[in-house]
Amino acid sequence: MKKKLVILILLLFPINVFAYSDRLIIPGKPVGIEVRAKGVYIVDFYKVDDEYIAKNQGFKIGDVITKVNNKDINNIDELNLILNKPDTYKITITRDGKTLDKDLTVKKENNIISTGLYVKDRISGIGTLSYIDPETKIFAALGHEIFEGSSSDKFLLDDGNIYDANINSINKSSSNDIGELHASITNKELGEINKNEINGIYGKYTDDISSDNLVDIDSYENIELGDAFIRLDLGDKKEDYSINIISLNNNDQVKNIFFEITDDRLLDKTGGVVQGMSGSPIIQNNKIIGVVNYVVVDDVKKGYGIFIEKMLDEGDKLLQQ
Repeated sequence: MKKKLVILILLLFPINVFAYSDRLIIPGKPVGIEVRAKGVYIVDFYKVDDEYIAKNQGFKIGDVITKVNNKDINNIDELNLILNKPDTYKITITRDGKTLDKDLTVKKENNIISTGLYVKDRISGIGTLSYIDPETKIFAALGHEIFEGSSSDKFLLDDGNIYDANINSINKSSSNDIGELHASITNKELGEINKNEINGIYGKYTDDISSDNLVDIDSYENIELGDAFIRLDLGDKKEDYSINIISLNNNDQVKNIFFEITDDRLLDKTGGVVQGMSGSPIIQNNKIIGVVNYVVVDDVKKGYGIFIEKMLDEGDKLLQQ
């Protein structure tokens, strides 16, 4: 049945040198996530004088405004400061990886400056903190990229932060209806986000860490089908919940571990894999082997994970920049 998916040293030859540690801190805890864009996203249009003036001038949902009249635009406040009177402005946008210039004629309607654009410059939500390297303090979360919701494109990250958060309620998953974790996000900043990649978000952890109870890393070559655990904090305490690994796939970029939740305690709480669970560490034989990142929409007890080595390799690149 077809399933639907909701996420050096050079001697005689090059040698890959990895800076990440052999053992990791495995929080499995929810974090608040805020990412800020490289520019301002167009997310929808509204009518001005009974017409969609911006859409009719060639703008599209998902376009990212980076300049107005050759002046850099980093956020909505800067955009509003320039588009402050009826006029025609040269707008520089990013679309599908290309830079384009388009004219936007701004009008005044009911004594209000109207662009015809709905825009945003940041995204916030929750996810699960996957690991912290105790030596470098590089962290990773989610196991998949952050998308801009209106266009489903990869979010063009400028910077961001993770914050302490606590789960306060859960909407359970059911077939074709993915549930989600709800959390209270505090003002306590835990780290800086530097990368948004296909296999997760990455950055530098800035809060205090403890090197007690470190967990060994295991290679994908040693992963066995059968019993494993998801480590997750659902608001009361961190616990390990049993899963069954059904199959492995080293050829896919992100969907490497296919599993089914078998723990009745977790199924009673969540119904299956839910939004916000992305990033939960997968443990086998007391070693971290991967991270939860996708759910099977029409069979929510099942999901996918990415091999931990892929995330570690990506996180390692931060040290090489």
